[in-house]
Amino acid sequence: MALVTPPIDPRLLDRLRQVRLLALDVDGVLTDGRLYFQADGVEIKAFHTQDGLGIQLLRRAGLQVALLTGRDSPMVSHRAAALGIDHVFQGCGDKLATLRELCRRQQLSLEQVAYCGDDLPDLSAIHRAGIGISVPGAPPYIQALADWVTERSGGHGAVREICDTLLEAQGHRDALVDTYLHLQH
Repeated sequence: MALVTPPIDPRLLDRLRQVRLLALDVDGVLTDGRLYFQADGVEIKAFHTQDGLGIQLLRRAGLQVALLTGRDSPMVSHRAAALGIDHVFQGCGDKLATLRELCRRQQLSLEQVAYCGDDLPDLSAIHRAGIGISVPGAPPYIQALADWVTERSGGHGAVREICDTLLEAQGHRDALVDTYLHLQH
């Protein structure tokens, strides 16, 4: 079944085809950026289910996913475990250095990485990754350095938009969607 989707920017298409790792900030990308605290001080986060399925589809297509966050949060560990994300870096002060080390260990180049972030701690990774991505809620000077700014906001499907676009560019999306059509038979 062929799906109708917005056209992929031709300037990004070749670069999207080379991506082997999607690296994501958490707060402001996988969440809406707001921090919620209960009366006892326990932090809670809300994650979008469509982002989670997008990540699972990427993994099924053979792409790796990493989370890089400056905060430490048990919810991030739980969400990553539920999605099968092996590369989780919390309390990450230098995201570019962490990304470079991950690339070295996985035998990837930075050109094979798409990185999505929304604020200053993400800026060097956005700038150096093969594809730097940001979200609409990011400050304008962050968006200006990104190769791509998603239509959807962080915590509201931005990651799914990225995943679907990567899957489309690499020729995996229709086959993955078809597996869900055949589940009913």
